[in-house]
Amino acid sequence: MPVVLYHYVHCPFCVRVRLALGFLKVPFESIVLPYDDEKTPKELTGKKMLPIAVIDKKVINESLDIIKAIDPGNLLQSPAVENSPHFSEFEEMLNKLGSDIHSLAMPVWIWTPEFSESSRKYFQTKKEEKRGPFRELYFNKENYIRNLRPSLEKIAKDLKPFYRSESLSLYDIMLAAHLWGLYVVPEFQFPPEVHTYLQRVKERCQFDYHRDFWGR
Repeated sequence: MPVVLYHYVHCPFCVRVRLALGFLKVPFESIVLPYDDEKTPKELTGKKMLPIAVIDKKVINESLDIIKAIDPGNLLQSPAVENSPHFSEFEEMLNKLGSDIHSLAMPVWIWTPEFSESSRKYFQTKKEEKRGPFRELYFNKENYIRNLRPSLEKIAKDLKPFYRSESLSLYDIMLAAHLWGLYVVPEFQFPPEVHTYLQRVKERCQFDYHRDFWGR
């Protein structure tokens, strides 16, 4: 099953796929696109949205659809997770987490090796249209950190040792992918239980966040 993955390093939806590929031990060709490259994704799918996976010449660009395509043996229990009565509540939690995580992490992400001067400017201009100036996000960082604490405390109570389960599932792929970006925020520290959980997921998924840059 030849897999080519077009992705951004920082993007949690892209990280989902990378975690799943690692857990399933599926080899893939990694292509990190500059954030200001509109041409490549539009040629592949008609829109600027990543991740995009080319699997046996079939192009897929929804993260959960990609994961299902690379997991024919259902090792991540995707149907059971998505059909669970808790799944809509879980997605609401992720959306709430994502709002504060992105406000904290975006002003830092742009200074990682993933971004060039032109892609940094493009990213910042696009994201500031929705979230406001990055300078203000940075100065309000303590508010976002405070907002995250109750959700992280609740997550810590649901680790058994994976999210509501003794085994890693799609829940963990989705949750860890959202939380991982916080590691780049110097002022943020995870509760110890959540940090241990993320390192457990990292080990099971053979995951290296910046492998495409710092691992060269």
